[in-house]
Amino acid sequence: MAALATRRKPKIDAILAAAIDQAREAAQAYAKDFGVGEHIGMLADDERAVTHLFTCEHPGYQGWHWAVSMARASRGKYATVNEVELVPTDSALLPPDWLPWENRIQGGDIGVGILLPTLDNDPRLEPGFTGGELAADADPAEWSQTRAVVAELGLGRERVLSREGREMAAERWLAGDGGPDNQMTRQAPDNCVSCGYFQRIQGSLGMQFGVCTNEFSDADGRVVSVDHGCGGHSAVVAEERGIELPLPVYHTIEPDFILFD
Repeated sequence: MAALATRRKPKIDAILAAAIDQAREAAQAYAKDFGVGEHIGMLADDERAVTHLFTCEHPGYQGWHWAVSMARASRGKYATVNEVELVPTDSALLPPDWLPWENRIQGGDIGVGILLPTLDNDPRLEPGFTGGELAADADPAEWSQTRAVVAELGLGRERVLSREGREMAAERWLAGDGGPDNQMTRQAPDNCVSCGYFQRIQGSLGMQFGVCTNEFSDADGRVVSVDHGCGGHSAVVAEERGIELPLPVYHTIEPDFILFD
């Protein structure tokens, strides 16, 4: 089998190699306030095609350089500028990879005055029960009773958490500070499930989670798991201290006198 012929490395064209000043002028016209530094070399891209390299003097683009691509026609005597661009080297500071806006949102990013629309097909939600599914001519008494039951069960919303939404929330909460895998829980006297300050949340997530109501705990007002714990557990009771009275003092030196009218 014949060996594949290797491509011969092109030689640097003499006319293009001598056009350093022309390449610098092209880079300066394109760079404007970025600044064009010293000439640091050239590359032979092809026959009669050369790229001149210049340093970039902008302090925010350290490690970048200007690349001016030049070429000339066959039997031509003049160099032509094809392209000017700012390119990074291996040591250049590069921006992070582009992420679409919807993928850049992180937990806790919603602040005052910020609106974050929910996707119509959000997998965390599913249709709820609002009562609109019933016939319009339903019996008024039955309708009133149904609405009361719906309100008591916490329904009455067009969209509610799906199973996937509950599982995502549970995984996020268990992995957070209110979960069981942290130093606070390991040093706690007992878990939240047996604490008097632990208030379970409503729904199926209440089997695993509740809210801390101890104002002295770091978890006050936050969701904690049943197997979380802290040093403010209600089972840790301080000794009850009564009022300590001084010992009685008896006066036995002088007699008591009773005066009569």
